Amino acid sequence: MSNSQNNSTKNSTLVPIIIIAGLFFIFGFVTWINGALIPFMKTINELTDAQSYLVASASYISFVVMALPASYILNKIGYRKGMSLGLIIMGIGALVFIPAAEARTYWVFLLGIFIQGVGMTLLQTASNPYITILGPIESGAKRIAIMGIANKTAGALGSLIFGALLLSGIDKVKEQLGTATAEEKGVLLDTMADSVFMPYLIMAIVLFVLGVLIRKAPLPDVEAEEPEVTASGKSTKTNIFQFPHLWLGVLALFVYVGAEVIAGDTIISYGISLGFTGEEAKYFTTYTLMAMVATYALGVFLIPKYVKQKTALITSAVLGIIFSLCILNTTGFISIMFVAALGIANALVWPAIWPLTLEGLGKFTKTASALLIMAISGGAIIPPLYGRIVDANTHELMAEGVQNSDAISTAATSSYWILIPCYAIILFFAVWGHKFKSWSKS
Repeated sequence: MSNSQNNSTKNSTLVPIIIIAGLFFIFGFVTWINGALIPFMKTINELTDAQSYLVASASYISFVVMALPASYILNKIGYRKGMSLGLIIMGIGALVFIPAAEARTYWVFLLGIFIQGVGMTLLQTASNPYITILGPIESGAKRIAIMGIANKTAGALGSLIFGALLLSGIDKVKEQLGTATAEEKGVLLDTMADSVFMPYLIMAIVLFVLGVLIRKAPLPDVEAEEPEVTASGKSTKTNIFQFPHLWLGVLALFVYVGAEVIAGDTIISYGISLGFTGEEAKYFTTYTLMAMVATYALGVFLIPKYVKQKTALITSAVLGIIFSLCILNTTGFISIMFVAALGIANALVWPAIWPLTLEGLGKFTKTASALLIMAISGGAIIPPLYGRIVDANTHELMAEGVQNSDAISTAATSSYWILIPCYAIILFFAVWGHKFKSWSKS
């Protein structure tokens, strides 16, 4: 391709890339505010720990339940209208928070989170394949890495902004609740619940406006290339089950999301189990996030000019295995830094799995995207499994006479072995699995 053709292709995709990056910013922002919502909900609705974590469950359930219906909708209305509808549904979910706060009713809050999750599922099922097939498939990981920077930056901003809006003075409120009468308690909690009103109203307005604007945005209509065709011009593939590499890609993404959530969500409690104070440990997740953003930036620069997507995925998986072994064989702050370093191993996995999985799927791309979005449920299954292994190991060590604090720290470290099979599956997909395009060898 000539330089002038290259430049015109870059120019024609630049505006769509910026628009889609804006969408990734939005669902990064909305996803990461769950961290602030969990303690907020726990206080205003007087919940147990287990009940408060239903906030995360409500989001994950929507990805599993709605991904395939989302692909059906996208097949009917296309990517652009699908993105628009996703934003509007997210806006409706934000509005539900207002009556939920008025009534201080937890299930209504969960309904709002679920509705936002439905909108986000539609948005993700549309925007991930759209950005993958917007340009050459071999540079798909580069474009998704740009999306990752937008997503994680928004996540950091979202958690900071909503942390400040919803959690300021929460310790003081908890103190007052201990001595308040039933009437005073109601007033305190109602006042705290009211802090939801303005941020969610603004969020709803912004989402509705963006939902309308995206319909007018200069987004080209793109469709993936058809899978192999016969001499008569008909596709040799008639259903989604004829693409083994797709199912291996879904498995790889499932274990990857689990590993990513473990790296980001266990690091603070791991630090505390090793004897760090909560004040010191609260910054540890930021280290993982910074490692991811830096590696995304590196991916944007290196892929595909210097490094192929397949090579980036192999390197990521190998680094994941090495860092996991280093966590198991170190302790203290060094071990925590190796958990944070998983951010380097994780950053380019999502960007590389998408194009390697979607290559050659043609009309099956939207359904395949839905299956990949459903793989996000790995984040709801693998981290609790890590927690169960920690609990089991702790009880075992204490039964052997090990002191409580030593048993907890040893169990927390040794249980990171669960990451090694996750990265081994990703490595298998990177080396061989993505090439397994058909059940027959013909």
